[in-house]
Amino acid sequence: MKTNKTCAILGDINTYEGLLPLTARRPVSLLPFDGIYRMIDFNLSNVIDADIHSIYMIFNQGMTQSVIDHVSSGKEWNLSSLPNRYFMHFFQGFEGEKTVDEHYYDAIIEYIQKSDSEFTVFIGNKMLCNLDLGEVRNIHNLHRDDLTVVYKKMPTEQIAKNDILLDIESNGKVKDLSVYDGNTTSEETENLFMNIFIVKSDWLIEELKKGKAVDDTLKIEDIFRDAMKTKTTWAFEYTGYLSNIYDIKSYYDANMDMLDSSKFLSLLHSSKRIYMKNLNGVPTYYSKDSEVINSQLATGCLVYGKVKQSIFSRGAVVRENAVVSDSIIMAKTEIKKDARVEYAIIDKNVIIEEGVRVIGTKDKPIVVEKNAHIMEDLIQTEG
Repeated sequence: MKTNKTCAILGDINTYEGLLPLTARRPVSLLPFDGIYRMIDFNLSNVIDADIHSIYMIFNQGMTQSVIDHVSSGKEWNLSSLPNRYFMHFFQGFEGEKTVDEHYYDAIIEYIQKSDSEFTVFIGNKMLCNLDLGEVRNIHNLHRDDLTVVYKKMPTEQIAKNDILLDIESNGKVKDLSVYDGNTTSEETENLFMNIFIVKSDWLIEELKKGKAVDDTLKIEDIFRDAMKTKTTWAFEYTGYLSNIYDIKSYYDANMDMLDSSKFLSLLHSSKRIYMKNLNGVPTYYSKDSEVINSQLATGCLVYGKVKQSIFSRGAVVRENAVVSDSIIMAKTEIKKDARVEYAIIDKNVIIEEGVRVIGTKDKPIVVEKNAHIMEDLIQTEG
């Protein structure tokens, strides 16, 4: 293994019922974000900026098309050049199966061995951040123990049931961990484990071999979490912007956060750039009668109506006298004349007919599924 060389594994096999129907046809990491990004863009950028040249991505079987369409050659993340490379593994245990086949272990082991890396970074799929993995690696190098993990102090209302909370000593060593039960604690904030590890590659290979031999229900994340209970583990505190995306409300809030300039700058305009898939398009057109207030619109949109406090992906259309407020509008959606959309997440390729109202609430945004044709009012109440 080459000293200090690092490879990365991006895991995207965990699913969250609270994100349906948005994740019915796409993995969590392929969810659109802020009009022009996908969530995976952040993890890919974090990895590449840490001078990590080899990436292994694990997805559920059945999600292949959206993944391949987005990542493609990988050139936007400098993964198409000779020194850099990426691999995809499509996990077989998708339809509720608990076991994994031997190829799951063998493929990861082979990847790590061939990467010839001293360290392996693992990143899960639902934490949105702009993280300097080089700093995490430096902390890991300093202590030279088996595991280093990343956490952030978060308010309990932004922590999901079954998330991992860390009890950390003053010197940064993980003392204990617990599973959040969904009930408010006495603390204003908790140390939320961000499902990011850095480990010694040799150690991980041996643990994967043990897992293959004795327990076919263990996935790589389970191996890491079990090890945190028995191995010396150090914690790195992340202090930047973080969104923990596990249900419709958290996804909605994360996008709406980007209309707050301080949060927008913290995530997207720090010293580290976030790279995205390059889709060339014409500028967005605003008619003389349009009105746009505190919103973000990607290229190729047509705006004839009123848009307030909303985020638009590429190629969306708002016709005359239509009103869109406090909403997320995904690509190639058309909102026709006199329609009204409030507190909504409209997936791609949706048509909302003339005069139709699609209205949710701030605490319970309404979701319209991909390719839908809405011809009558959809009104969602708090109940």
